[in-house]
Amino acid sequence: MLDRTFLFTDIEGSTTLWERFPERMRGALARHDGLLHAVIEEYGGKVFKTVGDSFCAVFATPAGAVSAAAAAQHRIGAEAWEEIDGVIRVRMAIHTGPAEERDGDYFGQSLNRVARMLAAAHGGQIVLSKIAADQIGDALPAPAKLTDLGEHRLRDLVHPEHIFQYSEPGLSEEFPLLRSLSAFANNLPEQLTTFIGRETEMAEVKHLLSRSRLLTLSGSGGSGKTRLALQAAAESVDRFTNGVWFVDVATVLEPDLLPSAVAAALRLREQSGQTMFDTLAGFLRGKRLLLILDNCEQIVSACAALAEKLLKTCPDLQILATSREGLGIGGELTWRVPSLPTPSNQDLNSFEKTAANPAVRLFVDRAVSVKMLPQS
Repeated sequence: MLDRTFLFTDIEGSTTLWERFPERMRGALARHDGLLHAVIEEYGGKVFKTVGDSFCAVFATPAGAVSAAAAAQHRIGAEAWEEIDGVIRVRMAIHTGPAEERDGDYFGQSLNRVARMLAAAHGGQIVLSKIAADQIGDALPAPAKLTDLGEHRLRDLVHPEHIFQYSEPGLSEEFPLLRSLSAFANNLPEQLTTFIGRETEMAEVKHLLSRSRLLTLSGSGGSGKTRLALQAAAESVDRFTNGVWFVDVATVLEPDLLPSAVAAALRLREQSGQTMFDTLAGFLRGKRLLLILDNCEQIVSACAALAEKLLKTCPDLQILATSREGLGIGGELTWRVPSLPTPSNQDLNSFEKTAANPAVRLFVDRAVSVKMLPQS
């Protein structure tokens, strides 16, 4: 796979704009699309995918992508956007890395990475990964600058990304903190691999999480319950003012130690004269917080009892549990995690359909990430 530079863009708050201006937004979006197509082609890029108001473009070099992004921001800012009573604000992210080209589309971890960077950015902002920023080097024109925004954990939960912000005269420089995991209270564990597929399941879990205070993801061992729960929590973190907190119940050897394990995850110490439950309840009461109880089947009765007591005592608390079976308490919503589908016999006759299958994508992603050892 060859290294390429990717520029991803989308309109900040587009859902709200469509709700406010359902008819006039069509014309505004058409102008936005025409402008981006023209600028990207002008600077040597190619648009290979559009989804709604999002653009995915590929360039030979980071310098070309940055030039296109800056020019696009200037032209978007110069438009009046009268039909929607204001300004369209577009966020942009640039990353350089290996990707596989197939029938005019691109696949690989590099695209997942730039998409996560884009989700953390703000309208009007241009952000770059360190590898893209390093390759620009001295090619940066004099008045322009790259501002080091530091390392950020993105919502794919893999290794942190060192992110830079591009600015030049005429473009905004001041933005809020990036909307990365680093901006929210959490103890979500770093993952060694990217989250592949399960788009439908992810959307369903996030929807169920929005309407239930106790959601249990059930299923057999190895079905992906934990990874799905972690990813859903990461993508929902901005809904929880006081953060998302993970407890690995599999490490709790005795049921009576569960409250202490939860307290440790929340970085609490037992208070003199109080039970550990009282300490937990006192801390959680009034807090908008998501608690993840993973592998509850190890001590399911203890998990059920603690969850029931905490939910009754702490009205703003939500719990996301994973278990081979439901907890069996009132108010629980249980959702069974399906296995990844494998290609049908008919799909195996098509390279495109086979390659797009989630199970195949997962296998390929894990295979290419393995470092081959030389034969002895």
